[in-house]
Amino acid sequence: MEWSERMNAAISYIEDNLDGEIDSRKAAEKACCSLFHFQRMFFAIIEVTPAEYIRRRRLTLAARELTSADVKVIDIALKYGYDSPDSFTRAFRNVHGITPRAARTSGVKLMAFPRVSFHIELKGGNNMDYRILEKPSFTVAGRMRKFTNKNKQNLVDIPKWWETFSQSPEWNRIKEVSGSKAGEITGGQMLGICFDFGQSDEFKYAIAVELLKGMSPKTFETMEIPTETWAAFDTTIDDISRCWDQIYKEWFPSTGYQHTGGPELEIYMPGDFSDLTMPCQLWIPVLKNKK
Repeated sequence: MEWSERMNAAISYIEDNLDGEIDSRKAAEKACCSLFHFQRMFFAIIEVTPAEYIRRRRLTLAARELTSADVKVIDIALKYGYDSPDSFTRAFRNVHGITPRAARTSGVKLMAFPRVSFHIELKGGNNMDYRILEKPSFTVAGRMRKFTNKNKQNLVDIPKWWETFSQSPEWNRIKEVSGSKAGEITGGQMLGICFDFGQSDEFKYAIAVELLKGMSPKTFETMEIPTETWAAFDTTIDDISRCWDQIYKEWFPSTGYQHTGGPELEIYMPGDFSDLTMPCQLWIPVLKNKK
């Protein structure tokens, strides 16, 4: 079964159970992948989490029933998983901008979030050269913050944090932690590390360096990067977003690999950070899909 067929089987499971219980693990089983990989791929392509997709689809169907059937609001609320009229009203207003009762007024505008389907789109023109690397575990030291991917806010806030961090006294202090040397495992001078991305609207992101043996982390937080098999992609600072996009929309669907659920690494090689063509690498923890 092709990747798109497996993901569409998961969508069919979700759609068939919008008025009942939906088990995310069962959806991932339909897609023949881990729960993390399903959530990560879903978000990367649809740009909402599976939970948000389910919420929007349920509220789309609820709006249709409110305008086409003589059913009590509380009955529709219970049908689509809301245990009280108040919680249903809040959710409905957040999506449609009006209350459920107002939705029954003639001529009102309502939001419709359609059912999605997956397909592989190989655009061509951009090679996806990669290497599979086996690396032992290692320790990093740095600063970690929470970000939101809602409305792609992370694409604005993370670059701003890098700019602020690079102009602060911590920039020189974190270089002292690494001895101003490239990492023994990654070869990078600086690392950007994503944790738990795609599981919800929030995720953790760290600016860090490899902690060399015998070096003190000083005031920085330490984090363990586990032993992994990595898919490594060469890119440049100004092309990172496009590369991430292509990895999830083209590389994963076409190769048979899946995400292990571990952290993702942006590895910035020694060079001038003000040069947007400075080389960097993206490392994704992967395993070969046996199905």
